[in-house]
Amino acid sequence: MKQIAFLTSSNVVNPDPAHHEAHREFRVELNVLQQACLTVGFNMIPCIWDAPDFDPAAFDVVMVGTCWDYMEKTDAFLQMLDRCDRESRLLNPVKTLRWNSRKTYMQDLAAKSAPIIPTVWAEQADEATIEGAFDTLRADDIVVKPIVGGGAWRQARIRRGETMPHTNLLPPDDCMIQPFLPSVSDEGEYTFLFFDRKFSHCALKRPAAGDYRVQSEYGGSEVAHIPSRQELALASSVVECIEGDLLYARVDMLRGLDGQLALIEIELIEPYLYPEQGPDMGASFAAALKRLTP
Repeated sequence: MKQIAFLTSSNVVNPDPAHHEAHREFRVELNVLQQACLTVGFNMIPCIWDAPDFDPAAFDVVMVGTCWDYMEKTDAFLQMLDRCDRESRLLNPVKTLRWNSRKTYMQDLAAKSAPIIPTVWAEQADEATIEGAFDTLRADDIVVKPIVGGGAWRQARIRRGETMPHTNLLPPDDCMIQPFLPSVSDEGEYTFLFFDRKFSHCALKRPAAGDYRVQSEYGGSEVAHIPSRQELALASSVVECIEGDLLYARVDMLRGLDGQLALIEIELIEPYLYPEQGPDMGASFAAALKRLTP
């Protein structure tokens, strides 16, 4: 039987109370994937990516799973991905993962006509930059995000005239700034899941009352969503902008002020796959794994 490593992080496997929900999602996702992998001859083993005893060469395939601390130690994480690429079969490919680790990839997708939210790119999230972004975006309500980040880490929503958040709550260096879109609260965020470019399922994520963050650790919730033909075509067109093998791809979209869905991000590096909203997710994943690793 072939061996596949599911990379995760210590704060997910051994969580403190702040990461309890991340641990639950890790266990739910891993259980579905492990059972599915067995059906195609793979034994999936969770591995903490920066554990001293993790050996990529012991595995036929390495999958980047719930590595939800990589933004805090990016250089070490990218070095580990390079090692996995040298010593095993890394899926998704290391070139794709490196590209996707920085949200500047959105500029490349925009150049290929992918619909993205208007964005200001800046080297630091200081007061002058943020004040200028209000004017550039013609918005009085904005969201500031780090270029390397995930799970709303050091992300902030700021309204014009408000006191600036403490620097520890803002991106540590380069950042992206976008207008806040009311649809995140009114409608929710759509997440489309693909395995080997084939559509699997879609989840609609909604924030808790009074919040805008859709992640479950902030009280967000998810329901299954059956996308319209137009919605699916738009999400699929984003995936087609990416070259190479894609064991998994997650496309997150939000309705813009023009009424059309726009790209929040495409997750090719460490996405949660929403197995509870996709009852056939395991079979779809296993079939993709088998096709890509004959």
